[in-house]
Amino acid sequence: MDDTLLRLAETLLQRCREAKAMLATAESCTGGLIAATLTEIAGSSDVFERGFVTYSNEAKIYSLGIPAEIVAGHGAVSEPVARAMAEGCLRKSNADIAIACTGIAGPGGGTPTKPVGLVHIAVAGLGQETMHLRMTYGDIGRSAVRKATVEDALNLAGEMLAQMIASQD
Repeated sequence: MDDTLLRLAETLLQRCREAKAMLATAESCTGGLIAATLTEIAGSSDVFERGFVTYSNEAKIYSLGIPAEIVAGHGAVSEPVARAMAEGCLRKSNADIAIACTGIAGPGGGTPTKPVGLVHIAVAGLGQETMHLRMTYGDIGRSAVRKATVEDALNLAGEMLAQMIASQD
């Protein structure tokens, strides 16, 4: 496991402990790597609530309750689907913060409008507006896209947590 990712995960988990906030994940292109990174840290079970790996469109619709018309209308790799994944994860869990991602890790599967390396990351927080990042990592290799997605997702979750804490003050 990458040291940078582990440090980010450890920091996020500690901040969640301090805020008494539970985390959940809904992952597509990372296949559970965000959850795996978080659970690599000893003691993560006190703030990591659950993870969904929703690789197929059907899994996104069934497991997260995303309306089929959102997936059909925008495609699985899109901002509306990433936001719906995060919000569905929040609804289907006992978490306060939900991290979601959907993208094209490659090496194939890209199109001119949705190239390899395109990833949408969203983080939903109770009582907060869902945050979204559209990342275009490029065709840098499947592992590199997945690693970069985990890093950006953990950072975005940290931003959400900071926003949630600030709104409580």
